[in-house]
Amino acid sequence: MAAKLSLAATTALSFLLLLIPASLLFFLSNSSIASRLLSFSPCLSVASTSDRPLKVYMYDLPPRFNLAMLSPSSASGSDRNTTNDPPFPPWPEGSGIKRQHSVEYWMMGSLASQEILPGDKRGDNGIGVVRVWNGDEADVFFVPFFSSLSFNVHGRNMTDPDTEIDRQLQVDLLEILRSSKFYQRSAGRDHVIPMHHPNAFRFHRNLLNSSMLVVSDFARLPVDVSYLRKDVVAPYVHVVSSFLDDDPTDPFDSRPTLLFFRGRTIRKAEGVVRAKLAKMFKGHEDVHFEDSFATGEGIKASTDGMRKSKFCLSPAGDTPSSCRLFDAIVSHCVPVIISDRIELPFEDEIDYTEFSLFFSVNEALTPNYLLEQLRNFPRERWIEMWGRLKSVSHNFEFNHPAERGDAVDLIWREVRRKLPDVNLSMHRNRRLKIPDWW
Repeated sequence: MAAKLSLAATTALSFLLLLIPASLLFFLSNSSIASRLLSFSPCLSVASTSDRPLKVYMYDLPPRFNLAMLSPSSASGSDRNTTNDPPFPPWPEGSGIKRQHSVEYWMMGSLASQEILPGDKRGDNGIGVVRVWNGDEADVFFVPFFSSLSFNVHGRNMTDPDTEIDRQLQVDLLEILRSSKFYQRSAGRDHVIPMHHPNAFRFHRNLLNSSMLVVSDFARLPVDVSYLRKDVVAPYVHVVSSFLDDDPTDPFDSRPTLLFFRGRTIRKAEGVVRAKLAKMFKGHEDVHFEDSFATGEGIKASTDGMRKSKFCLSPAGDTPSSCRLFDAIVSHCVPVIISDRIELPFEDEIDYTEFSLFFSVNEALTPNYLLEQLRNFPRERWIEMWGRLKSVSHNFEFNHPAERGDAVDLIWREVRRKLPDVNLSMHRNRRLKIPDWW
């Protein structure tokens, strides 16, 4: 009896194995059924969108909003639009720390360098972004206002009379945007606006709280103006020279300094920790901790010092972030980050723990704790981090024209990843009849 049951079970199983492929073949051959069911797969939709270049429309603004500020003598500029005028001018030499917040310039350059070609012949410049000249084709809209440079040129001292120029530029830009059908259509939600300096667009940034802002961190921005879900955290543009020939036989022993810091020690807010660290590290021969200004000679000294150091200290400045982190990365000096509230760029793609060390403010100010951790750090692990730094340095370089995998490319990739939330917000806003209940 058992043998008969076993034979019956085997026969049934064989029949099912034959039936499944036949059913699958019928399903796939019936295109109307398959297409209706497969159309519900969100993965297919996302893949088809991400495979094509991001289409960006760039506003054609008068030069006083951007390129004229590269030459302070012509910063007021004329109102003749030159966004499309080739060639794109180089970033001026000797601009010092103004360079660190020049993200706006490099983003504009990545679009301005694209040729005007018809139809499908438009190229993406190698970075997955294509500039379109018809706003109806665009995924997002880029606003090339150099708000960080405007603050540095017109109102860095806050009380300078030229601050009025910065304020008026913001007023004029708002007027341009509000008269744009594209801005009106989305309430600015699909507009990308750089505000990298913590004081950029400081007079009226609350009026652009729906737009996608490109920032360095969120320290001086109200929570209803800027937040991680909609905005892009971009790296500072490093001011030290990149270490391009860092290939010693023994990288560990080639860097005699244990810990390096060179910069201002008198800071506000979280940055007051710098003055306390200066006292703690005084008298340690393997630590170079120097209070200095970012002059031309100072930048050269920092370049040399970072290249000779195993670890580079990156404490918070006036805000949680600092250009010093990105100077350390391109110097292949393992960053020691001391900041309790720092947000890092490209963190959905890059794991900073592979090449950086993190300490809370309390840990850093505990006597001898930080130095003991660094002095006992495994040699093999440091060499691994050094190697990882070499491999990620390209991700923090700003190039013109932009290159695949560089900082400009990664910023645009971050913009693309914000699009689902942008579209959700726009679509809901169009159909809501009462104020949002959130």
